Amino acid sequence: MSTTIKRNSKSARRSAASQGKARKVRQAKARTGSAVDTAMALLPFGEETMHRLFMAMILGGAVALAWIAASMAGLPIVAAKQLASVAADAGFEVRRVDVRGVENLNELKVYERALAERDRAMPMVDLVGLREQLLGLSWVKDARVSRQLPDTLVIDIVERQPHAVLRKADRLVLIDVDGHELEPVSPQRAKGRLIVSGPGAGKQMKELAHLLDAAPAVRPQVSEAEWVGNRRWNLTFKTDQVLALPEGGKEAAAALVSFARLDGANRLIGGKILAFDMRARDRIYLRMPGRAAEAADINAAAVASKQKETH
Repeated sequence: MSTTIKRNSKSARRSAASQGKARKVRQAKARTGSAVDTAMALLPFGEETMHRLFMAMILGGAVALAWIAASMAGLPIVAAKQLASVAADAGFEVRRVDVRGVENLNELKVYERALAERDRAMPMVDLVGLREQLLGLSWVKDARVSRQLPDTLVIDIVERQPHAVLRKADRLVLIDVDGHELEPVSPQRAKGRLIVSGPGAGKQMKELAHLLDAAPAVRPQVSEAEWVGNRRWNLTFKTDQVLALPEGGKEAAAALVSFARLDGANRLIGGKILAFDMRARDRIYLRMPGRAAEAADINAAAVASKQKETH
């Protein structure tokens, strides 16, 4: 009698395959769980914050869908009020205002405008309108207003940078490089800053900056700049000496460079000369102390002499 033994029967193969799959599943779960745990450990917030974030995303999605449905039904105003009420009840309303980037601007002026949105539901905050109000402040060059759910309004301010002081008939005003007026300043606060004057001088700030950049060694010595006749500059140095420059941007820059070379060789700034006139293309005129009085005496003597001759 013979017995036949079947090798690798189907039941055995299936059992082995099932065990293999189960083992792979367990290994995959272990790897996945480990990766998730590692990722969670790297996050800067805990599970509770993560849960609130997911809830905010879910609520935001629901609000957006409801808004679309209401708008399609022709009821946007009613829908907006209802959604605002739902959002406020869920804690999505303005309770905090976070202002960033303020150094020179009076921060209270920002809060005065932002706090008008206090206790208002987040979907109802007019971000564009609030930004336009902030841009109306003299120090604000640009502004960004955004929502930080669930309850914070974030305002990022880009300030204008003070560049010079504009002397007006009745006051001193701090201005930026575009000539935009920032705020009035006292003579004490104006000390150490470049002071500009003359009709239309504020609009010439960029051109003046380019002119002074042509002579970096001389620029720190300039304390005032007068825009004369809406066509040219007179520069006053810290020594109270005055340099008259010609008309035209290129001509004025070339004259200032020439003066810087002469000053480097002869130390004109700080010397006895009161004024330098470089309006002529091929020469420089100098005014020495006492010469004006001397010229006046000569003229007076000449007039007196002529009068005697007539008599």
